[in-house]
Amino acid sequence: MPHRLVFSFALVAIGALLPKSASAAVIAQGANASHTHIGHVLEAFASTPDGQGLLPTAEAEAEIALQHARLAGRDPTDIDAMKRHARHVLNAIDPVEFAGGPGLGFGVKTAGEGINRHIELAAGSDAASGNVRGHAAHVAAAARSVTQRALHIVELAGQILPMSDYNRAFNLVLQLRGLCEELTTGADVSGDGAISLSEGGLEQVRQHMTLMAEGEGLN
Repeated sequence: MPHRLVFSFALVAIGALLPKSASAAVIAQGANASHTHIGHVLEAFASTPDGQGLLPTAEAEAEIALQHARLAGRDPTDIDAMKRHARHVLNAIDPVEFAGGPGLGFGVKTAGEGINRHIELAAGSDAASGNVRGHAAHVAAAARSVTQRALHIVELAGQILPMSDYNRAFNLVLQLRGLCEELTTGADVSGDGAISLSEGGLEQVRQHMTLMAEGEGLN
């Protein structure tokens, strides 16, 4: 991971949330709730696969979704493959929609929602600096954009599954692939020549989380 964050946890109040790798020296620094939530996004979160951060989880799931969206479009006449890989995309985006598949079992949708929630908690903490509050608004906007794309992908994949016409299905697969790419890159939806944060993807989330962490000395 690009950042190995130094978490500021309170031993008694939130000792249960402390990553196993944290040292007594880190604990001695005292609690900083904003840093704790930054850590949940970038480094460690209890309910993700292997306890990794919400952002790396979202990035890994998005990569799986894109891989299978591309596989779905490999043969424009093979509707069975389109449906199979559409299900795999669903699994990586929201395993509630399709439980069996190659995803990590968490989903881009849940990870995006978690990023938004924890970065807003970081910004709302009494310990939050101006640096945290400033970048948190940018992160939250991009995370909401990711979540909205995830919901669109779920809807689109759901339209592919009952289809019998491979031409119509393939047109939707192409849209699905584009949306899966945009989970990471974002997209200039407005056509103004730039990708705003409200149109952003996981790259924009990562960019502003990196700036936030650097500003807090957490890199």
